[in-house]
Amino acid sequence: MKKDYGLSIWGDDNYIIEGETIHLNYGMRPSLTEITRQIREQGYKGPLLLRFPHLIRKQIDTLFSAFERARREFKYQGRFHAVFPLKVNQYPNFVESLIEVSRRRHYGLEAGSKAELIIAMAKTPPGAPITVNGFKDKEMIALAFIAAKSGHNITVTIEGINELKTILEVHRECNADSPDPVAPKIGMRIRLHSSGIGLWAKSGGYSSKFGLTSTELLEAYEMLREAKLIGNLAMIHFHIGSQMGEIGPLKKALREAGNIYAELKRRGADNLRAINIGGGLAVEYSQHQPNANRNYSIREFANDVVFAMQEIARQKGVEEPDIFTESGRFIAAPHAVLIAPVLELFSQEYHERSLRLKPEGQNPPLVQELYDLYRALKRTNAREYLHDALDHMESLLTLFDLGYIDLEDRSNAEILVNLIVKKAILLLDREDTDELKRLQSRIQEKYLVNFSIFQSLPDFWGLGQHFPIMPIHRLDQRPSRPASLWDITCDSDGEIPFDPEQPLLLHDIDVEEEEYFLGIFLTGAYQEVLGMRHNLFTHPTEAVIEFDEEGEWEVRHIIEAQNLMDVLEDLDYDIGQMDKSLKTLIEDSELIDESEKRDLLGKLYLYLSENSYLKTIQSRIGAE
Repeated sequence: MKKDYGLSIWGDDNYIIEGETIHLNYGMRPSLTEITRQIREQGYKGPLLLRFPHLIRKQIDTLFSAFERARREFKYQGRFHAVFPLKVNQYPNFVESLIEVSRRRHYGLEAGSKAELIIAMAKTPPGAPITVNGFKDKEMIALAFIAAKSGHNITVTIEGINELKTILEVHRECNADSPDPVAPKIGMRIRLHSSGIGLWAKSGGYSSKFGLTSTELLEAYEMLREAKLIGNLAMIHFHIGSQMGEIGPLKKALREAGNIYAELKRRGADNLRAINIGGGLAVEYSQHQPNANRNYSIREFANDVVFAMQEIARQKGVEEPDIFTESGRFIAAPHAVLIAPVLELFSQEYHERSLRLKPEGQNPPLVQELYDLYRALKRTNAREYLHDALDHMESLLTLFDLGYIDLEDRSNAEILVNLIVKKAILLLDREDTDELKRLQSRIQEKYLVNFSIFQSLPDFWGLGQHFPIMPIHRLDQRPSRPASLWDITCDSDGEIPFDPEQPLLLHDIDVEEEEYFLGIFLTGAYQEVLGMRHNLFTHPTEAVIEFDEEGEWEVRHIIEAQNLMDVLEDLDYDIGQMDKSLKTLIEDSELIDESEKRDLLGKLYLYLSENSYLKTIQSRIGAE
């Protein structure tokens, strides 16, 4: 029986399975195995992060198309705009691809720090919007004024009254001698009563870290009016949290924000024309239908936003606002896949070849009966024999504790019970019972995988966020091993444990004969920028896979993982001094012959030029 690993749930038609491999459903439809082989043949080992710009374009087009359809359907007069929040992924290979594939959409960038604002100023195409969120000092606000004077369409969102005071101060300084003062547009982030749900619910509600209360909104409005900058008030902004799994909280927040927009318009904020609904558009990470992450479609999302804004504008007698979104996870997550090779299997299961049975008649009766159960096991008796085996195991452990059987007998019992459990589970695979789920945990296989969870999947470690995981080949074969994944860090948290409710089944492999690659999908949002250098494992080697108009693909922009000395230099070690110290240790050692010293120095510098990830055997994939 083949297994699609929930591809129909999370894959969004981006991938298809053909034969034994998973392929991109685009262009000439290359397999991930083929792409991996080509990169590894160039000498890049360890984990690989593959980026697919066409998937960034697909997500942007999906978002814009949904809102364009909703605007036509409801005859909505406001326009739709979107910006990408750089906090989600600031890596150059991603940002460059994002800008390139979104030019026709006038897609912009959102910055939440000075460094991100510099990226936005340098990379945002002319006319495309820039929004600036988060806490800001005078220098950051001054950068926004520079951007405005440089011709950028930039909006600075006020998070507090003191920020507005600083904006007014910078405005006076920057335009003191100017007959035609230029300032960025101003937005107000509102602290809604409405809150989100899930892990990021605290992004909304009165306890939110950001935003102005109703009283502060009125105070800010009066300050802008007195400073003659009320004409720059162009946007109100709210955000109720990332990975919004249900649509209900957004509907409530839209009504609240829409009424605030209308009230400010009626007070005289004539240039206030936009509502920024922030991010939160969820990504479907689940590989199992009962655990789906999102209860709405993108079309429903767009329809609800447009309809809510139109109804409030009609009721209040104000113009329909432009709609801005800052969806980041939805745009970035699908574009990246981590490819990681399995290094070793740490088996809890036992093999028939490991049995140490004595000649017939010399084994303890219960051990002999276990062997007979194993040989006679079939579908019709699988559940009965399984129960008998588990009962025998308890009896045999008691006999061992009392000294009536020896260590070889105990070993044989453990092997036979595990073999019976595994065979029974395979025979009863169509039954979904709590008992079988518990038994899968008992025979799970530990796969040692060449990557760091802390570097590449920090949201799994920190938040329990699951990501789709599957082998990228051997998909024409039935997987039978309940699997947990161990990373190569020396930390017990560096594990993706087997979950009976969301089981990961993998294939039996011989790592001495072949390499077995796992793909971890939807890793393009947050994982890279949040990744930590636990054990000094660095960002993996990355590559961009681009397609031409004929659908041919090409590997471009390979950036190799940092070598050991570069990592140490980033931590402010004096690598010159370290290099000298290592060389001196070898040259002055009395344990090394003079003839060996040159060879050891050569090996040392070779190793220092490598990255921290483990080397693997030459694979069949790389050799074919």
